[in-house]
Amino acid sequence: MSKPKDPGKRKKLWGWRGIGVLCVGLVAAMLLLAGGATVLHKTSDTAFCVSCHSMEQPLAEYQGSIHFQNHAGIRAECADCHIPGQPVDYLLTKIGAIKDIYGEITGKIDTPEKYNAHKLAMAQSVWDTMKKNDSATCRSCHSFTAMDVLAQRTEARKEHPVAMQQGQTCIDCHRGVAHIPPDMSESNSAGAVQLSAAAAQTPVGASPLYTISTQPFRLENATEASAGTLLPTTEVVVLQRDGDVLQARINGWQQDNVKSVIYAAPGKRIISALLDESAINRLNTLSSKTDAATGLVWHQVALDVWLTKNALIQDPQKIWQYASTLMTANCTGCHGLTALNHFNANQWIGVMKGMAPRTSLDQEQLRLLTQYVQKHASDMATPGNSTAQDADHEK
Repeated sequence: MSKPKDPGKRKKLWGWRGIGVLCVGLVAAMLLLAGGATVLHKTSDTAFCVSCHSMEQPLAEYQGSIHFQNHAGIRAECADCHIPGQPVDYLLTKIGAIKDIYGEITGKIDTPEKYNAHKLAMAQSVWDTMKKNDSATCRSCHSFTAMDVLAQRTEARKEHPVAMQQGQTCIDCHRGVAHIPPDMSESNSAGAVQLSAAAAQTPVGASPLYTISTQPFRLENATEASAGTLLPTTEVVVLQRDGDVLQARINGWQQDNVKSVIYAAPGKRIISALLDESAINRLNTLSSKTDAATGLVWHQVALDVWLTKNALIQDPQKIWQYASTLMTANCTGCHGLTALNHFNANQWIGVMKGMAPRTSLDQEQLRLLTQYVQKHASDMATPGNSTAQDADHEK
């Protein structure tokens, strides 16, 4: 007859087994965590990031930037800019990077043509992320509180206190700091479409109105012959309406003996209208004055014209908002936003002509942006001439 098993001994045996299983589990968990941390770390270093063939172009851009080589000898690696340090954001970013693996396998950007085709979307995604997280990766190295503003260059010394006061973030002014900016043509055009849609909602009876683009005008409603051209942002006072067209008055200034141009202000080369001979003959001169600084005579003039209503808007701030977007998108690839009052109205002409070839702006967009910076220049009495970001805060 066999002896009955000892229950206590069996419980003791299971207890030791449980401890053993727990120890093995803990060791496995530690190894898993250590292995996972190692994998996350190794897949975050620059060598891994640029190991793919598709990263050759962004690598070349990065190596030509100040974040790769500079006088201080401080190098920002890929992870410093693209992977936030907060644990949750870090893990979410790493998980989101799975799409990059898929893109590499499918060859989404494996040629220069494919890369450039997707560059705007990729850049916009990064900009949007930085905007949402208050440029967290930038601020891991660049902190407003650690800045010696007085030791900075003139432009930065002027703009950073404004950015601090208005709660702006790094990506609002700095975009092309490590990579060549993408072609912004598509984004620029999208803004123009939105502006046109806003103009279409202009209330009947609204006056004054503002041109959202370059517009031809006529002297008589019954004729189709153009007598000249209005530049973007020109103010017109509505006199009468006839269906889709209206008669409006242009008020402005002409320099003595320069009859083919109406300017927005005396002494300022802010063009409101270009006139044909027929329009010159219809001008009404209201007064004259001599510019004390130059000795030039300026005449205050008015001209009544006919034009279509679909390119006129009641609220000029919508034009400034679009122009501000153009400036941010096209001018921050090489430097931070320049304060609008950094130059006077006439100086801005040369600045814009010099910078235009480096941007994705077409001629129409360049005209509108030139009007924007001129009308908010240091010598123009407008509430929005303090910084290039003012229009953003008027949205």
